[in-house]
Amino acid sequence: MTERAIRIGIQLNPQHADYADIRRAVVEAEELGVDLVFNWDHFFPLSGDKDGKHFECWTMLGAWAEATSRVELGALVTANSYRNPDLVADMARTVDHISGGRLVLGMGAGFKEREYVEYGYDFGTPGSRLAELADAMPRIGRRLARLNPAPTRKIPMILGGGGEKKTLRIVARHADIWNTFAEGETFVRKSRILDEHCAAIGRDPAEIERSVLVGGDPMDSGEALRAAGVTLFILGADGPAYDLTELRQWLKWRDAHNRVSQNDKRNVGGPV
Repeated sequence: MTERAIRIGIQLNPQHADYADIRRAVVEAEELGVDLVFNWDHFFPLSGDKDGKHFECWTMLGAWAEATSRVELGALVTANSYRNPDLVADMARTVDHISGGRLVLGMGAGFKEREYVEYGYDFGTPGSRLAELADAMPRIGRRLARLNPAPTRKIPMILGGGGEKKTLRIVARHADIWNTFAEGETFVRKSRILDEHCAAIGRDPAEIERSVLVGGDPMDSGEALRAAGVTLFILGADGPAYDLTELRQWLKWRDAHNRVSQNDKRNVGGPV
């Protein structure tokens, strides 16, 4: 498989901001050259004032699809418990069409108890939520295959988490991208375990792009993560200011690294 280029994403957390602030940040991130923009699927802020301003995920993604023209977009990640899986598939297909084929479908098991309680969902246990996610993934696939019109492309799936016995088994079976907070030796171990889960079902682990949430100076962590197999680096930004200074640094690092990789391929006669 051809070596993957480095990609940079930004998660614009839809908290403590008016929608106009969020929209400006999405447009600015696209103009700067980011590869992917994400929001998250929560009902309340995760930091700062826990009762502060906050907006819903999927209606926002439809608006982002109209406000942008190039970047891929999605939720990092959709909480499976909050919507019927067949409905999620239909929503994803619709945003896929609105965006002209730029949606990435992020899925996760959910974890914020307050959201479950206040919105009337059964919180269950970590095990029951993971079991529901495992059951939902094939339902989403079946519904996507039946929709008319069909999606514009095979919608990429991004799954988050690092549970080695259950979560990574779901990732191995269904994900195109695996996203994690893990770094260093922890990331290396979990990535190896993901490879083992892939081998158990006969899947090439190289089909799954590795993604990590990062921050700070890319020279402090980027090279080590890249050497460990990460190719998608995702930063975060909070409202209302949505400071994209770090994003600019990571984009420069991406461009320099990808330019060197392209030159190396030319020098050895490889594909570019």
